[in-house]
Amino acid sequence: MTTEIVIQTLVSGLLWGCIYALIAIGLTIIFGVMDIVNFAHGEFLMVSMFIVYSLSLLGINPLISLPVAAIALFALGILSYKTLIRRVLDAPMLAQIFVTFGLMIFLRNLAHLIYSADYRSVAVSVFQGRVEVLGIYLSTPQVIAALVAAVMTAAVYWFITKTEMGWALMAVAENKNAASLMGINSERMYALAWGIGAACVGVAGALLANFYYIFPEVGALFGLLAYVVVALGGFGSIQGAFVAGIIIGVTEALAGLLIDPSVKYVIVFSVYVVVVVLRPKGLMGNV
Repeated sequence: MTTEIVIQTLVSGLLWGCIYALIAIGLTIIFGVMDIVNFAHGEFLMVSMFIVYSLSLLGINPLISLPVAAIALFALGILSYKTLIRRVLDAPMLAQIFVTFGLMIFLRNLAHLIYSADYRSVAVSVFQGRVEVLGIYLSTPQVIAALVAAVMTAAVYWFITKTEMGWALMAVAENKNAASLMGINSERMYALAWGIGAACVGVAGALLANFYYIFPEVGALFGLLAYVVVALGGFGSIQGAFVAGIIIGVTEALAGLLIDPSVKYVIVFSVYVVVVVLRPKGLMGNV
């Protein structure tokens, strides 16, 4: 094993970490504003990937498919809130879990009905080949996906922390009743949180579709990793989700190289368990 291989693995882990972070940020926004865990989050990613795949069959450039998928998932997020989540806001947590779990099952089986269980891929992608950086060869699709994910993460963080709409979201997350007294429409903010959260995972799915297989269960693994990243970074913390995403990506890559690819997720979840035991509220949560 050479130093070059280790460095290449580390960089690859960083790139995957950026993608994991973007997926998790969509989940943490929804939880941070509403205290609801969206168990259909992975299926939102799957829907985005199938949108890109379907558009590719029509000969539409993946660069055009990305904003289309983001807009479609933004709409799906708002629709999910308006038709399902709003009805269980004041219900017990178990009812909220069952609603999002039911949405997960519905979307997954709808994909089976429309596309079958076959593995598919985008036949022609503008993201092809390899790129050399300081003697290290990296997959061009993965590099571009990570860069876009990092930019998207920064944009979401800026929106939440530097704009009036973002401040309104944070106000509702802090105290819904006090925010309402200040003239903030909490109903609108809840819908916006679901829209932004779904759009984030929509962008991630559109990027993944260019170099990852597409099938109805593809969201299961990424959804599970998103939950781990959110819990590891601290529920509701965008910065925590980004840092945790990088940690998970690097841990996964190094475990696959240094130990065995078949046990890399065992190592990932072991790291998660250790950190959560030591810091139950996550790396950047308030203890």
